[in-house]
Amino acid sequence: QGDIALYTRLVDLKQKDSSLKVFIAIGGWAFNDPGPTRTTFSDIAASWVKQRLFFKSLNSFLATYDFDGVDIDWEYPEADNRGGRSIDFKNFVTFISNLRQALDGNGGRNGLSITLPASLWYLQHFDIVSLSEHVDFFNIMSYDMHGTWDKGNKWTGNFLNAHTNMTEITDSFDLLWRNKIDPKKVVMGVGFYGRAFTISDKSCNTPGCQFSSGSRKGRCSGESGILMNSEIDEIVGDKHLTPKLYKDEAVKVTSWDDQWVAYDDTETFQLKADFARGQCLSGLMIWAVSHDTQDAKYSIALAKAANRNNIVLPSLGDKVYTEQKVERLQCKWTNCGDNNYIAIERSDKGATDKKGVHELMLDKTGCGKAGVRTWCCPTKEGLPICGW
Repeated sequence: QGDIALYTRLVDLKQKDSSLKVFIAIGGWAFNDPGPTRTTFSDIAASWVKQRLFFKSLNSFLATYDFDGVDIDWEYPEADNRGGRSIDFKNFVTFISNLRQALDGNGGRNGLSITLPASLWYLQHFDIVSLSEHVDFFNIMSYDMHGTWDKGNKWTGNFLNAHTNMTEITDSFDLLWRNKIDPKKVVMGVGFYGRAFTISDKSCNTPGCQFSSGSRKGRCSGESGILMNSEIDEIVGDKHLTPKLYKDEAVKVTSWDDQWVAYDDTETFQLKADFARGQCLSGLMIWAVSHDTQDAKYSIALAKAANRNNIVLPSLGDKVYTEQKVERLQCKWTNCGDNNYIAIERSDKGATDKKGVHELMLDKTGCGKAGVRTWCCPTKEGLPICGW
């Protein structure tokens, strides 16, 4: 129920910006950790039956909570250490193609994006050329290129390397350009956090020196090897540090005691935004809003670098804002009590009874014992052709 309240607050920002589109992201790194969801994407991609169930549930969700699309964040197909299988390379394209068709029949809520790694090790398992035919854009995770996982890897080693740097980012984008991916379908990612380490030798604390382990846990993040920007700000202030800017790599680095961290800030956001404009990219994304300071310091800085206006999310007590209603003429799952909408009949085979009367588009998903919902569309718009 808490998530539902946040969904409402988030999508209601469209009242302040009519061009705003809100997607729900499905997946993420932890989704493919050992556990019940580890092979979920691989299983769905390999089965048309499971895809149909997923599409039905997703379309219902998008319509219910007024989302405009979905981002599929599979980390990562084919990677055997992430629950992947060799068949994922081909199956993922089929899955996304089918998802594209399913979304296109969802009353305008048909936005589709895919999250891609900047790491060439994982990126090689995505058929980016075929996938690009079905998605609106790719979200490139231009971060996490280095971390504690480098230790023990013969190709990288336990060296102090920034997890985001323009040298390696440029190499990743070059792979996209060599495959003739349209830059306008590419969104560049930046982080509101840093990858941090414990230095092996305190006398050697520059990039290229070695680390022994992840950093000490952050006060809020509570995880070794990562510090939120809000935590980094506190450390810099408390210890009176002067972070160093590596301009060519577009990254900040600072160290104290036996700790070392590389991260993005207001200066590097500007450098990365300038790079994105120079490459004619579609835009920028961040991971994650929750890593920002309470006064949204980094969100504001990134918006400025990207030449975007800020939209402030109202407080939880802002009842006037959350109760404001704006008519949105889109198809939706509803009880059809609104006179501006009309129930849609099924047009697929088997959709008529013995008297030739068409059944309505009905769905029990998420209703429990409360009954069913009906697929309805605005009477002012052209009615879609629907069916199961």
